[in-house]
Amino acid sequence: MNVLIIEDEPSLSRNISSYLLQSMYVCETVATVSMAKAKLDHASYDCIVLDIGLPDGSGLELLRELKQKNESDGVVIISAKNSLDDKLAGLGLGADDYLTKPFHLAELSARVNAIIRRRSFDGRNVITLDRLTIDLLCKSIRVDDTELSLTRKEYDLLVYFVSNKNRVVTKESIADHLWEASVEMTDSFDIIYSHVKNLRRKLMEAGCPDYIKSVHGMGYKFSLA
Repeated sequence: MNVLIIEDEPSLSRNISSYLLQSMYVCETVATVSMAKAKLDHASYDCIVLDIGLPDGSGLELLRELKQKNESDGVVIISAKNSLDDKLAGLGLGADDYLTKPFHLAELSARVNAIIRRRSFDGRNVITLDRLTIDLLCKSIRVDDTELSLTRKEYDLLVYFVSNKNRVVTKESIADHLWEASVEMTDSFDIIYSHVKNLRRKLMEAGCPDYIKSVHGMGYKFSLA
């Protein structure tokens, strides 16, 4: 799961990123509106942590532009202003949540988790699909009673497939969602082929049907059929 942190205070940005990384999120950080726009023009995120007061503009204006484009990214606003007007404005523009600084990182993490669950999995913590069970809080995967040992990328890849169940996801979208610039530098999707192959192998070795279907010339589709 990808999180974009838009925060101009370096120490807070680092602390948020480090804390969310412990929950197996892929975090990117930017410090200005212009940097955020450059990121958002080329990628989508499961959640955006957005400061209101940024050096080159308002986080609320950025949120307004984001929602005008009908982007589906979840947004939690963080602000030093304990202002009811700002809170109402942010929620009115489409933010999912609002936290006033200072806040506990555990609370921010819980709210990010809740936004992603609500948007991708109807608020559920445990996803059961046929013989496959995903616990989003424990970050664990089971096939029947067998718990799988997946790498972080394999886990992220499986959750991404499940959140797009019955839809074709392209190799490009997987690269953007999970690997970002590291894939763009290679001109090759070999890393994606390798991770998909390893994930499918581990699932099937545990007795799971091959839910991940290759769609020739397009990408992959997670389907129980």
